[in-house]
Amino acid sequence: MKRIDDIVEWFSETPSVIVALSGGVDSALVAYAAHNSSHTKAMAVTADYMTLAEDELKSAKNVALQIGIKHHIIQYSELNDEEFTKNDKNRCYHCRTQMGQRLRALADETKYHAIVDGTNADDVFDYRPGMRAIAEHGIQSPLLELGIKKSHIRTLALQAGLDVHDRPSNSCLASRIPWGRRITAQMLARIEMAEKYVKDIVPVGPVRVRDINGTARIEVSKDCIQQIHSHVDRLDEILRLLGFDSVVIREYVSGGANTQ
Repeated sequence: MKRIDDIVEWFSETPSVIVALSGGVDSALVAYAAHNSSHTKAMAVTADYMTLAEDELKSAKNVALQIGIKHHIIQYSELNDEEFTKNDKNRCYHCRTQMGQRLRALADETKYHAIVDGTNADDVFDYRPGMRAIAEHGIQSPLLELGIKKSHIRTLALQAGLDVHDRPSNSCLASRIPWGRRITAQMLARIEMAEKYVKDIVPVGPVRVRDINGTARIEVSKDCIQQIHSHVDRLDEILRLLGFDSVVIREYVSGGANTQ
C-alpha cells in the first residue's frame, strides 16, 4: 500500500514542477506531496475557464492556502474553440489540449521542468479522451504511475490533514450537457446556478443538474432522493425561472448526461 512518502519521493528527481490544481482531492494530494518534497520547487496552477464552477475555483484557492504552495491562476475561455463547443465525444480532448498548451507555455516561460496532474489509477477504466491530450503535452500523473486509486487517495489526504479529503468528485459544467448539443455560456451559467440551489438542500454528496434538451435532470445520491423530492415544487419553480422547461429527479450516475 502506497504512502504519502512514496508520492513525495516521486518528485525526488524533479527540480521544479507545476501542479495542475483543480480543487479536488486528487490534485490536492499531488500538490501536497510536491510542496513537501525537499528536492522540488512547486507551483500550483488552476485554469479558471468557462466550464469551471465557482465552487471549484474557491476550493482550489483554499487547498493552495492550506498547503502553503505558490498558486497561479490562468484565465481563458474554451468557448472560443469551435471543436470544443460542438460538444462531440472528443470534447474533453479539446478541453485538455487547450489547458495543456497553456500549462506548457507557462512552464517554458517560468523555466519549470515538469507538469503534473491528479489523474489516478481508477481513471483508466473510464472514457477519458482528455488523458490523451495530457500525454501529448508531456504532463505526468504521479498517482496513476504509482497505481494509487481514489479510495486510497482519500485515506492519504485525510492523513495529510487536507480539508478536501472527503470532497465529492466533480467534473466540468460541460459534462452536464449531452454530446451533440452545442455548449453556450448561457447554458453553463444556468446549470451552475441550478446546482447551487440544489446544494442548498443537499449540501453533501454528488449533485448534478443535467441540461437534457431543456429539462433539468437533478441527480443526487440514492439516499438523498427523498430529501430532494420534498422540495421539488420549489425547485421546479426556481429552475423554470432559470430557463429550464421541466424538472426530473434521479440517482446520480457518472457520465449521466449521455445515459438514458
